[in-house]
Amino acid sequence: MKIAVLLYDNFTALDAVGPYEVLSRIPGAEVVFTAARPGPVRTDMGSLALTADAGYSDVTDADVLLVSGGPGCADLLDDGPTLDWIRKVDAGATWTTSVCSGSLLLAAAGLLTGRRATSHWICLEMLEAFGATPVGDERIVVDGKYATSAGVSAGIDLALHLAGLTAGQRVAESIQLVMEYAPEPPYATGSTADAPPEMVEALRASNLVVEG
Repeated sequence: MKIAVLLYDNFTALDAVGPYEVLSRIPGAEVVFTAARPGPVRTDMGSLALTADAGYSDVTDADVLLVSGGPGCADLLDDGPTLDWIRKVDAGATWTTSVCSGSLLLAAAGLLTGRRATSHWICLEMLEAFGATPVGDERIVVDGKYATSAGVSAGIDLALHLAGLTAGQRVAESIQLVMEYAPEPPYATGSTADAPPEMVEALRASNLVVEG
């Protein structure tokens, strides 16, 4: 099973690395980090880069397409080569998926028109503007072969869900155990439903910049 993960300048690291930790453990899986050009691609925090071993011209098909999110996706919403590549790989993919704001790129490519989809909570209105039906209260949304996930950490849940669908529940459960993925967050602010309203508004106003 070939899995293509899209990287671009200013992507969010966990959007790609979280699913990679899961999907790369599926027996027979081949994960290919892909970008416009091969080479290092820097994350939104600037201090980390992942290497894209393949460019768009090197990856023309995949069984699973995963589009990571991050602030850099805003620069690609009208980027012809990127949207064309997404459409090309999607045409033959069994699953087309996204993490966080990566769903905006799927929507900009015209793949989510009329479909239910989710994203980071700050992006839901943009999803609707691209013709998708935004779902803000589900961590993973599946509509046909399209599976979208909410913000950043939800990519791990998405990948485990995909592992179960493609390789069976036993494999997915085994991967979860290998990763010892049993989150017990110390704070109850992991969603807009749980966080104090003033915190949500402060982060919305700062475009998700955390201030002391």
